[in-house]
Amino acid sequence: MKGLWGGAAALGSVSVAFGSMLWSQQKTKPEKAATGSNLADTNADSPYELKLVQILFRHGARTPLKSIPDIMEAQWVPTLLEPPPHTSIDYVVTDLQGGPRPPAPIEDSYRKNILSGGTFPGQLTTLGMQQLYELGKRLRGRYIEESDFLTSTFNPAEVYVRSTNIVRTIESAKCLVAGLFQQKQKAIVPILTSEAESEILYPNYHGCKMLKILCGHRWAESTTLPDIAADLQSIQSELGIAAHQKVDFILIRDDMVARETHGLPCPQVLDTWRDKVEQRAVDMMCHIFEPSKRESLQLSVGPLLHMLVDNIEEKLQGTSSEPSRKVFLYSAHDTTLIPCLLALGIFDMRWPPYAADLTVELHQNRKTNEAFVKVSYVGEDQLIGGCSAVYCPLEEFKRVLSTYSLSPEDYHSHCNRTVGPTEP
Repeated sequence: MKGLWGGAAALGSVSVAFGSMLWSQQKTKPEKAATGSNLADTNADSPYELKLVQILFRHGARTPLKSIPDIMEAQWVPTLLEPPPHTSIDYVVTDLQGGPRPPAPIEDSYRKNILSGGTFPGQLTTLGMQQLYELGKRLRGRYIEESDFLTSTFNPAEVYVRSTNIVRTIESAKCLVAGLFQQKQKAIVPILTSEAESEILYPNYHGCKMLKILCGHRWAESTTLPDIAADLQSIQSELGIAAHQKVDFILIRDDMVARETHGLPCPQVLDTWRDKVEQRAVDMMCHIFEPSKRESLQLSVGPLLHMLVDNIEEKLQGTSSEPSRKVFLYSAHDTTLIPCLLALGIFDMRWPPYAADLTVELHQNRKTNEAFVKVSYVGEDQLIGGCSAVYCPLEEFKRVLSTYSLSPEDYHSHCNRTVGPTEP
C-alpha cells in the first residue's frame, strides 16, 4: 500500500497533487465564504414543496499543498490553525458502515512534509473553519429560519454527513454542522468516510486504473499546450524559478491564493500575473476533464452523480432506509466540484472558492406531485444545460446526468478495462 500511494507524484508535476485530487484553491483574490441566498421557494405559498437537499461543498481555506520553489517562503505557523470555540461539536469519524475510520493514505502523505513555519500541507486554518461555519449559517437561514424544513437541533435521522477521509474535509464538515445547528445536537454527529480505493467524492486515480491512464496523459499534455507552456516559461523566468523545477500553474495558484487569503506575503511579480495564473490553471483543468472526452468525466464523477440520483429516487419512492432523512452533506474538494460543474454544463471558468457549495434540491409540485430538481452554486440558482427551466423536471435532469452518470457496476467495469478508451 505504501508504494502505491507513495508513487502519486509520477503522474504530474504537482508532487502529490495528482495523487487523488490534491489540486486546490479558490478565486484569485482573498476570499470570504460564499453568501448568496434565495429563500423564496421555501415558504408555504410556493407551488413547490421541498423534499430533499443534497449539498456537495468544498473545504475551507487551508495551508498550501506545496510551496512554489525558489521564492520567499511564507510562514505557516500553528497559530493559524486554532479552532474557533463556536465551531466545536461532538462528532465521530467512521467508515460508511459506522465502523472504525479507515486508513487515510492521502492524509499520511501530507504528514511526510512540513511547511516553513511548522504546519503540514493542506491543513484547514482558522479562517477556513470560519468560512464553513458561515456556510452552515447561510444554510440555516434557508432550511431552518425561513422554513421548518429542518429541526433546529442536529438529528442524525434527518441529516447525513459524509466526507473524504482527509482531515481538512472532516473538520470542514464539522464546522458546517456547527453553523447549521448552532452547536445544538441531540446525538453525536457521525461523519462517514470511505476506504481510499473506493472513494467517489473525488476523481479516484488510485481506485480506477483507466482514469489514471486517461487523466495522467491529459495532465502531462496540458503543460505542453503552446499558450500554457509559453506563459509558464515566462512566469518561471520572472519568479526566478530554476528550469529544472517541476512547477505548473495549478501549483503556483495554490500557493499564491493560500498566501493572499491569509494575508501572508507573496512575490510582487505575481501581482501582474494573478489573472493569468487563474486562467491558465482553469485551462489545465478543462483540458484534463474536457467534457467532449466523455469517459474522463464519467470516471471522475460518474458514481457520485449516480448516487445523487439514487438518493432522489429513494426519497420519491419511499424506499430509503432512513425515511426521515432530508439532507445529505458531502464534504469534498475543488477537484470534485469542477468536473461536477462541467458535467452539469454550469462551470463558469472560475476556480471554485473555498467553502463553495453545489446544492441539489428535490421539489414536488403541491398540486400535481410532479418532481423537479433545482440546482444552485455558491447560493445562486443555475439553469442546467438541457433543462427547460431552473425548476428542472426530474426526467430532464436525469437525462442530463445520464451522459456522465455511472452505476457502481459500470464504473468498476470501465475502470478495469485494459484496452484503450472508446470515445462516443
